[in-house]
Amino acid sequence: MSGTESALSIVVAGGGTAGHIEPALAVADAVRAARADTRITALGTARGLETTLVPARGYTLELIPPVPLPRKPTVDLLKLPTRLVRSVRRTRAILDAVDADVVVGFGGYVALPAYLAARRGLLRRRTAIPVVIHEANASAGIANKIGARFATRVLAAVPGSGVRNRGAQDADVVGIPVRASIADFDRAGLRAQAREYFGLPAEGPVLLVFGGSQGAKSLNDAVSGAARQLAEAGISVLHAHGPKNSLTVPQFSDAAPYVAVPYLSRMDLAYAAADATICRSGAMTVAEVSAVGLPAVYVPLPHGNGEQELNAKPVVAAGGAVLVSDDGLTPDYVADDVVSLLTDSDRLAKMSRGAADVGHRTAASQIAGIVLDIAAKNRSAHENSRGNR
Repeated sequence: MSGTESALSIVVAGGGTAGHIEPALAVADAVRAARADTRITALGTARGLETTLVPARGYTLELIPPVPLPRKPTVDLLKLPTRLVRSVRRTRAILDAVDADVVVGFGGYVALPAYLAARRGLLRRRTAIPVVIHEANASAGIANKIGARFATRVLAAVPGSGVRNRGAQDADVVGIPVRASIADFDRAGLRAQAREYFGLPAEGPVLLVFGGSQGAKSLNDAVSGAARQLAEAGISVLHAHGPKNSLTVPQFSDAAPYVAVPYLSRMDLAYAAADATICRSGAMTVAEVSAVGLPAVYVPLPHGNGEQELNAKPVVAAGGAVLVSDDGLTPDYVADDVVSLLTDSDRLAKMSRGAADVGHRTAASQIAGIVLDIAAKNRSAHENSRGNR
């Protein structure tokens, strides 16, 4: 399109958890990098992390009423129709106000109202707005399964997620979009800077431990319980225990310190400092850890629908990670199996290659290209339609 034409307008819907927000923002960043004049609007709710994360990345956030989708018959299920209509109406008003050319959804509470608000005929909408859906998890959520039935394009992180396009074909596999700092990551090149930043020794193995934004008590207990054995093996630890948890660990070795912090604001440097990680296996975590080629011990959440275990399995199959159950991660396991891993440089190198082989560094730019193409075609079609009236 020429510079005299109006900017395209793209709406991203991925609120609630970081697993929905980060892919949305990664695509938004890639869209902006490809075409700086694009108008980008993010949808969210007042209860989600997006109220902090979206403005911090420089994007406009519009709030809509949340629509939880109960998995079991409850009182909330009876309230669902009213909540959904209210949320769809508010979302439609936003789409009209920003003259949206395409809606890009990543699942969660925010996505379903966005998909429905974009449909032709619903609440008297005369023309449809194209919808692009991305499913990050190995097991698709309800919102994306519904939206995929009328979406223009359906994308997924891995094969067999259960989300299909209008022709009942599996989604196109593109991986999970990760932020540019991860996509362009040089783990070896940042190693010295990263270790100095966290006060870790320049040489010797480092174990990174984190359990998501709130931490994970089982990970905290297992790794801190093996602090002595880790130190005696010369392994330093960088451990994000979560802002609501407290963790005091004795220092058993000045040469191999145990650095415990509530939260890691520089995950890129944390990845660079480490030789392996123990962490949960949410879709975004697996995407980033794999993209940077970091060997992992994945410990899926013990509840839910088992999607975290499914997220990790492709990396395990490629030799880039091992999978341990939540109750299987004990101080003894860390003292034996994890110490054995961190002191075997050949095995670490092999796992690093395996993780990198399944990582997708270009997913954000690939999705951005798809979205911009659909948006441009939709804008052109509308302008031609107006010109023929």
